[in-house]
Amino acid sequence: MAAGLLAGIAHAEDNPRLTIKDHKFQPQQIEVPAGVKFRLMVRNDDNTASEFESFELNREKVVPAGSEIPVFLGPLDRGQYPFFDDFHRDTARGVLVVK
Repeated sequence: MAAGLLAGIAHAEDNPRLTIKDHKFQPQQIEVPAGVKFRLMVRNDDNTASEFESFELNREKVVPAGSEIPVFLGPLDRGQYPFFDDFHRDTARGVLVVK
């Protein structure tokens, strides 16, 4: 039964990418379709650890310096989901827009 339920969930064809550079997210806004599962790839180009965190998305992932991690999300309802770097809150903020 569970396999049948999962078969009805669409997956995003292109995985969005997010880069952390100079303690800022690039791009600061990412758009994804509603109702699909996807993998957000987060790359940290800084020489110190950063974090991808979102209360609305219920995610908190440390991104070591010079590395890339996947963040699995969805399916999500339409809306805006802010995210931030808890280590650099003053500069690293962004939003995931689900359409």
